[in-house]
Amino acid sequence: MEKIESVYIHIPFCNTICNYCDFCKMFYNEKIVDDYLIALEKEIKKIYNNDIIKTIYIGGGTPSCLTIKQLEKLFDIVKLFKFSNKYEYTIEVNINDICEEKLKLFKKNKINRISIGIETINNKFEKFLNREINKDFFAEKINLVKKYYDNINIDLMYAFPNETIKDLEKDLEFIEKVNVPHISIYSLIIEEHTKIYIDKIKPINDELEEKMYYKIIPYLKKLGYIHYEISNFAKKGYSSKHNLTYWNNLEYYGFGLGASGYINNFRYTNTKSINNYLKEKYVYDKQLITKKISMENEMILGLRKIEGIDKKIFFQKYNFNIEQVFDIINLMKNKLLIDDGKKLYIPEDKLYISNCIFVNFIGGSNE
Repeated sequence: MEKIESVYIHIPFCNTICNYCDFCKMFYNEKIVDDYLIALEKEIKKIYNNDIIKTIYIGGGTPSCLTIKQLEKLFDIVKLFKFSNKYEYTIEVNINDICEEKLKLFKKNKINRISIGIETINNKFEKFLNREINKDFFAEKINLVKKYYDNINIDLMYAFPNETIKDLEKDLEFIEKVNVPHISIYSLIIEEHTKIYIDKIKPINDELEEKMYYKIIPYLKKLGYIHYEISNFAKKGYSSKHNLTYWNNLEYYGFGLGASGYINNFRYTNTKSINNYLKEKYVYDKQLITKKISMENEMILGLRKIEGIDKKIFFQKYNFNIEQVFDIINLMKNKLLIDDGKKLYIPEDKLYISNCIFVNFIGGSNE
């Protein structure tokens, strides 16, 4: 079994009624949350193989919505893992959950990175997001986090319905003001099964969304952020080590309801049924990753990185050169890919259409 150095733990509950799922409603049933944590501990004890762990990411949902007692239980569960001397341990937090008591608890339990879901500071999207937005309150909470942590990520969302470039500029000005070392950006995707889709809210057009994407990149670069992945920017030394596990196509544990993992050449997805999960029926779907599929994933995930794919490392992993496996000549002729001799990467002006490039590697290997 290959050494696994990363762990993702999914806490599905949140304390905002969002109309997206049922987990926000389950949060208010304390017994369900407590039972979930017991099941989570059982899953980890059953599957974890005593690997030395370098990165842990607790995501959601909203892990920070748990009570102090529930958080203490969660952190005791995390102590089952053997930590590397140099580890990255992240927890996602809702801005409204930030308080001295929880920050001190995080610090006490070895967490050294905080990811905050801001999304936007524009009040015009309050109804859309079903939450109150107050930029001064947000800034105050971020400053409180900065008292305890220097490794902080902020999630920024763009391409809201009816959003304008000026709206986006307000968010970017806020990012500049709070000055944290890592920014993750996401364009809004309206899923078919959500209330937003049912209400027939019309998304912005692709042209405007692309314009927004290319507004963000130079703005953040001027602030000293390194654009290191399609949707991620970091000050020097603050790139997300955990997310690089995914983009480098490495194996990782995924624990919790609906979590995904990649272990011993199998990718798996856990059940989204709370009843099945509590009955210890964890895995919903499992796929063997053949060498062919792994090479395809290597291209799709690796090309998300701005520096692209190291051709020498690809050969060391698969005993093939990229050109032997994939037909990249037309992509290079059309300047969708650049080969500098050592690395293969997507040029900046084509990043927005990266999905159109990635499809060329799905089922496209010659192996």
